Amino acid sequence: MDRRPAAVLVASGGGTLLAMFVFTAPLSIVPSVARGLGAGAIATSWILSSMSLGLAVALLPAGAIGDDFGRRRVFAAGGAVLAAGSLLGAVAPGPLTFIAGRVVEGLGAAALVACGLGVLGHAFPDPAGRARATGVWGACLGAGIAIGPVAGAVLDTAAGWRTLYVVATVLSLGVAVLGRVLLEESVSGRARKVDVTGSLLLGGGLAALLAALTEGRQSWTSPLELSLIAAAIVLLGAFIAHQGRTEGGMLDLTLFRRPALVAATAGAFTAGAGVTALMSFLCTMLENGLVFTPVTASLVVLAWSAASVASALLTRRLPAAFSGGARMSAGLLVVAAGLVPLAFVTPGSGAGLLVGGLLLAGIGTGVVNASLGREAVASVPPNRAGMGSGINNTSRYVGAALGVTVVTVLAVHPSATPAASLVDGWNVAVLVGIGLSVAGAAVIAALSAAARRDAVHTIGS
Repeated sequence: MDRRPAAVLVASGGGTLLAMFVFTAPLSIVPSVARGLGAGAIATSWILSSMSLGLAVALLPAGAIGDDFGRRRVFAAGGAVLAAGSLLGAVAPGPLTFIAGRVVEGLGAAALVACGLGVLGHAFPDPAGRARATGVWGACLGAGIAIGPVAGAVLDTAAGWRTLYVVATVLSLGVAVLGRVLLEESVSGRARKVDVTGSLLLGGGLAALLAALTEGRQSWTSPLELSLIAAAIVLLGAFIAHQGRTEGGMLDLTLFRRPALVAATAGAFTAGAGVTALMSFLCTMLENGLVFTPVTASLVVLAWSAASVASALLTRRLPAAFSGGARMSAGLLVVAAGLVPLAFVTPGSGAGLLVGGLLLAGIGTGVVNASLGREAVASVPPNRAGMGSGINNTSRYVGAALGVTVVTVLAVHPSATPAASLVDGWNVAVLVGIGLSVAGAAVIAALSAAARRDAVHTIGS
């Protein structure tokens, strides 16, 4: 690997690692943050979900804008926006300002993730090099998830939770500079035109959808909830209609005629709604259900995320004949197997019951992450790499938001014995996650078979 592709990989991987670090760091310290801000139940739900909102809203626009206006430019801007959101979190006097800061962090992280993956498609055009690069990218994604909760718990214990956001501000500015220095500008070559209407419709629709999922944890029949659901349906429907009749929009609907892209999108959604959502809630269950300390809880979750890092790096050594679809399907099945021990937790369970399953689930997650990174850029034309990344990651975080809502609804409900009730609800949620992972593996296998048939037909004709 020559110096320039290596530099691209450092910047791309570093940006993705930081985005995931900022995303997961508060998961182990939500009670501390909520107490410090005086947040009630609804505000605490938004503390958990607000960065997902920013990510989901901005991933697709950031990828498309990066394709057309410069991936390096958008990547560096993402670092600056992430720094601004982190600074808001550090100085927030109350929950509203903090939640706004988390949304802004999501917007910045979206640019880092979408354009960070997009530049890899440009820097590593050959399949072998791309497989190695996306394996490292997947490992960085897992590393950020691994480091975040541990760092959050340690910093909260040592100096208070606001220190975490000061650190994130400094690191984000560093990544912005890193992107400007190490990345070369790359664009799609299309005429430059921002799809403002599409951006507003998509952003508004996804914002309404994620707001509905968050508010629905309190009540599914309130006027606000029903209004948000209706708004999401109308705005997202209008977005699809607009993209279908607009040339040069942010989403090329014809790409979804490619079974490989649909398989990658399904894999991202399944991973987000299944294992990612469960791991996002795991610290809460460990702290409130099993009475673990935040540091102990984050170290238990580290078993999953650390295994995913190693697995993502090793995925590149799989035989080339083992297709991306096969890797995603196999990875999801391994995830499902690893989740099985986590569905039989009791209030007296120790960490030993969980760690073995988390290690196995982490191995499967790493294979899925590395394979999704490769398929996201390989399943679209080279000039649409940012769009492919945006589609893939939007699916992941919309899935995660939906999954966290389902886990919360299943696990949290009034009870005379809240700890035992939380553990029982967690077990049900894990069984749902296992079923989803198996179903996702089957869907991807079917789509991959269709992709192979299309490839044979194209060669034959």
